[in-house]
Amino acid sequence: MRRVICLLMAFGLLSELPAVAGLDKDAAMYIGGTVSAIPEQTTGRLDFTSEDKMTFRWSGGSWDLPYKQITSLEYGQKAGRRVGVAIVVTVWALFSKKRRHFLTIGFTNPEGKKQAALIEIGKAKVKTSLATLEARTGLKVEYESQEAKEHVHG
Repeated sequence: MRRVICLLMAFGLLSELPAVAGLDKDAAMYIGGTVSAIPEQTTGRLDFTSEDKMTFRWSGGSWDLPYKQITSLEYGQKAGRRVGVAIVVTVWALFSKKRRHFLTIGFTNPEGKKQAALIEIGKAKVKTSLATLEARTGLKVEYESQEAKEHVHG
């Protein structure tokens, strides 16, 4: 019995469960907004390689947003405890925090109507995504809090 408990604890400490891990560090997720072409809660990737537009790519397609149509950029975070549905609850899961990174993009559609998209960005792509958007749009990112600004700029 002791051996089984030790194995379960070792497995729990060494494994990273998807429910606990959350969004992949290089991924992005369209949370919601006015973009009807993308289903809400769609995971994909942001592509900034084009000089004139950003692209959100997912398994079902892609959506382009020309930089000249972007009117506002806002970055914010939400920190919370990592709580997942798991058989083995690890010490790491109980005491670590998961920080989620959100980008709200305001833009106008080709008809001139105001639109918005809320995108969660994986932690590995936050700084480069914000820097690229500032450079290509000529806009400054607005930060929801001083903590969010310090996270990006150190």
